[in-house]
Amino acid sequence: MQVSSNQFKQAASVKLADPNVQKALRNAKGKLVVARSRSILELDNFEEIRDAAARIRDFGLLHMDVLLEEWEKKAVAAGTIVHWAETPQQVNDMVIEIARKHEVRKIIKSKSMLGEETNLNHALETAGLDVRETDLGEYIIQQFGETPSHIIAPAVHKSKDDIADLFALKHGRPRLDDIAALTHEAREILRPHFLDADMGISGANFLVAETGSTMIVTNEGNGRMTTTMPRVHVAITGVEKIVPTLEDISLLLRLLTRSATGQSISNYLSFTTGPKRPGDKDGPGEFHVIIVDAGRTTVLASEIREALRCIRCGACMNHCPVYQNIGGHAYGWVYPGPIGSILTPAYVGIEKAIDLPNASTLCNQCGVVCPVKIPLPDLMRKLREQQVQKNLRPWPERLGLRLWAWTATRPAVYGFLTGIAARLGKWLGGRERLLHRLPAAGSEWTASRDFPAPSGKTFRELYAKHRNKGTR
Repeated sequence: MQVSSNQFKQAASVKLADPNVQKALRNAKGKLVVARSRSILELDNFEEIRDAAARIRDFGLLHMDVLLEEWEKKAVAAGTIVHWAETPQQVNDMVIEIARKHEVRKIIKSKSMLGEETNLNHALETAGLDVRETDLGEYIIQQFGETPSHIIAPAVHKSKDDIADLFALKHGRPRLDDIAALTHEAREILRPHFLDADMGISGANFLVAETGSTMIVTNEGNGRMTTTMPRVHVAITGVEKIVPTLEDISLLLRLLTRSATGQSISNYLSFTTGPKRPGDKDGPGEFHVIIVDAGRTTVLASEIREALRCIRCGACMNHCPVYQNIGGHAYGWVYPGPIGSILTPAYVGIEKAIDLPNASTLCNQCGVVCPVKIPLPDLMRKLREQQVQKNLRPWPERLGLRLWAWTATRPAVYGFLTGIAARLGKWLGGRERLLHRLPAAGSEWTASRDFPAPSGKTFRELYAKHRNKGTR
């Protein structure tokens, strides 16, 4: 997937002006946010579970090397063929090599965000392979020729009418406008592909070191069919997904489903431990797992390592006031929202995502709802510090900050200048007591809102006056 994160401001402006996107995002917010708030009330010890989940994820990251070796030993013993990939290109090359070895013609895919990272579909199609997304949201996006706008709801930015028009065009059938009917139509279209696919590709929500298993969490049967019906199954997952035990998985799942869609449990949990064995009724004849780095160990060694705790629930996006208004495509890469504002600069380079760490009000809604307690605003601040240290911010901004720092460390100068600004602001505000336009860097504040005019007194002047009254 091409990185366009440095066009964030322009893309965000386009999405803000798109009434269809705005309507779709409002509908999604109402469903996902309310559903989560209700579901967590089922847990009397929700915060304790969050603390435990954070500890589990931190333990997995701290002991990643040992746990991955344990997982590989158990997986190989069960018949799994394990591959290790350092770069996205290596992932794509490995999948194509496996497909050619088995003379694969058609591939079905369950949802895989790592596959989006590597632009896997494009690589497979370029190699002459027929690739079909089978998750309903991913299928819709593939038919539109777009990329996902959300990690758990890829088509969240599309309306029912958008999808009805798409299906009528792509399927050559009469247009339907009932959601259940549209879903049934997609099922009818996809069913033959499950039956004649040669290879299934999935991601993995977690790797279980204790059993050598991969696990996926889905609400549709497509995930289970993708991992069991084709004769070859390839799972692609990051090194950070390692979890010690099945008991740890059970705790994480209590948070994952509630944080993602507001469900107490998911419809399907699929564990894969090796290929089909004698006596098994279904399963692939050959099972490959590709464990991917792609920048993750670099993040692990950095000051933003806590971002690797992420369990891909999407709660930070659902509650973020920025994401709620612009959707995922404005972020310009695979991961949108607060977690994307950290992972994208970390994976593709901070110089290719200048605006993302700043695409936040730092209100901490994302940190409050994160099920594994990732301190998202703190991590964004650290990336902002890196941008300043590397002189990546625009020179007027850097100059302004230096002038501010110089002034703020000289109380007399600071008091004199702020006194002038307070009185000038009051005068400019007039009878309305509103500033319709601020100069220079402040202009973005007043581009779409009025700024309250100051009272004519600085805080220090008002505080001194208040203290004098109290003394008397």
